[in-house]
Amino acid sequence: MSDALRIQLLTPRLANQIAAGEVVERPASVAKELLENSLDAGARRIDIEVEQGGIKLLRVRDDGAGIEADDLPLALARHATSKIRELEDLERVLSLGFRGEALASISSVARLTLTSRRRGAAQAWQVEAEGRDMLPSVQPAAHPDGTTVEVRDLFFNTPARRKFLRAEKTEFDHLQEVVKRLALTHFEVGFHLRHNGKGVLGLHPAGDQHSQARRVASVCGPAFLEQALPLDIERGGLRLWGWVGMPTFSRSQADLQYFYVNGRTVRDKLVAHAVRQAYRDVLYNGRHPAFVLFLEIDPATVDVNVHPTKHEVRFRDSRMVHDFLYGSLYRALADVRPDDQLAVAAATPRSAPAPGGLAAGEFAGQNEMALAEHVPAALPASPGWQPPAGAQTRSVGGGYRPAPLPGGQPQAELQGAYREFFTPLATAAPLPAEQGDVPPLGYALAQLKGVYILAENAQGLVLVDMHAAHERITYERLKSAMASEGLRGQPLLMPESIALSQREADCAEEHAEWFARLGFELQRLGPETLAIRQTPALLKQAQAGQLVRDVLGDLLEYGTSDRIQAHLNELLATMACHGAVRANRRLSLPEMNALLRDMEHTERSGQCNHGRPTWTQLGMDELDKLFLRGR
Repeated sequence: MSDALRIQLLTPRLANQIAAGEVVERPASVAKELLENSLDAGARRIDIEVEQGGIKLLRVRDDGAGIEADDLPLALARHATSKIRELEDLERVLSLGFRGEALASISSVARLTLTSRRRGAAQAWQVEAEGRDMLPSVQPAAHPDGTTVEVRDLFFNTPARRKFLRAEKTEFDHLQEVVKRLALTHFEVGFHLRHNGKGVLGLHPAGDQHSQARRVASVCGPAFLEQALPLDIERGGLRLWGWVGMPTFSRSQADLQYFYVNGRTVRDKLVAHAVRQAYRDVLYNGRHPAFVLFLEIDPATVDVNVHPTKHEVRFRDSRMVHDFLYGSLYRALADVRPDDQLAVAAATPRSAPAPGGLAAGEFAGQNEMALAEHVPAALPASPGWQPPAGAQTRSVGGGYRPAPLPGGQPQAELQGAYREFFTPLATAAPLPAEQGDVPPLGYALAQLKGVYILAENAQGLVLVDMHAAHERITYERLKSAMASEGLRGQPLLMPESIALSQREADCAEEHAEWFARLGFELQRLGPETLAIRQTPALLKQAQAGQLVRDVLGDLLEYGTSDRIQAHLNELLATMACHGAVRANRRLSLPEMNALLRDMEHTERSGQCNHGRPTWTQLGMDELDKLFLRGR
């Protein structure tokens, strides 16, 4: 037998270099491992010094507990750690770093110096390694309490891997992102980052909510914090807290998304799916939400040891976690009202303007009134249709009915099925326009170019896109009517047979009752065959077979699916667009006020069905700047 085919042990150096390929991709990977060790050591201040993006030098100094002199050689050995003792410890991992070979891997591809002084010790000690076999020598050194790890000349002995590194700026950007991610979950620690001798990031410990918010603004930008909702929800042993960006603060890429599980940064597809579902109804295509969110969960119910870099996790009850995340974010976004969005601006101190306008009661005579327009009546209801028992008939304004839709299915049928939306809405008692009791969106002043409503509120001027706002109001009410009535099924003249895997067919049988509630009737014809005998009436033009396959795929991967509801919502959104007031239609002041009041009480009224903002606020300070007042 050839010697090339004989089994042999790898040399320690080669084994460490292979391990380094798992955890050391670039300078940012090294920084992550070193910073996590500092945090696990109880550091309260961490200084990071970087040269040439971390390729030439990466030095991390902390004031943590330090390392015993006798343990320094072990710190550079493979499979050596202070963070776990036995298998049970892996089931409840509370530390950030626990892979014992991290420092060994780093030292195998760089020149590493580790200097540490145990708290209360009389002497600091130092150990060095330069990419060779692990035979480090320990020597005395001068160092305060804590640890400094210095990594020089990354990949100096593996030139093939060094060729894959990017430009200095790119590598430093990745490294800086690692520091920011850790800074957002360890508010009690100060982080100070320098690059090529220049200070880049200086974050002091944040012990209270105000200073924590200030750190979030430093990392994510003040614009994020100004347009983010604080969140803190606890249920069933799970807690979700942090800041979630308003839909109008969406991004062109997913570059402002920070999610943590028990303080550990994760990028998990189940989490991403839950967040995407929660935002789907308020973001248009191609946009990404921004958030800083922390999930706290029993460590025994989450496995963090599923990937060498610890970026992925596995939840024991993934369905429960998914539903908790989706439900919490969905309700938080739905419950936002104009007064919530104005809360930050209202809390900002500024000089009070002279009494006038709303404060002087100039618009006290304006009441909420129904929108009225002389157009043909709504289409007749579908044959046999009856309003749901006890349902509240709601619309934006009484008397307003949309122009009939062009012929075609299913939008025309949908309008007939839900025409109660376009019947009068019982108006509430008029809101007083006295000082101190002004509605969040104020009272209408005028209409501009038949498109925008101009209103005055306590903060200044409000601009409203009347079509976009009315479209969202109509859409939300259509969804409410759909939910109260339920979905009616329509039998197919010719049942559709679809071929599936046995796993998918088993899933369909398991969720048969759920499919039935959504208007589907599925029958299993064989181990890998299903027959679709009934579909929701409103989706009769959809490709039923492909929809069922997609839904089953979601159920198998995430334990849940809302594809059917998504298809229905697309139809309702189209219907709402047709039913909303059109541009260039003149509204009276009472009609405009009716629309403003409805916006204040409608879920997600800050965005239209396509994710665009429906209104914006111009405060007095912004208006003063336009005219250089006060200068």
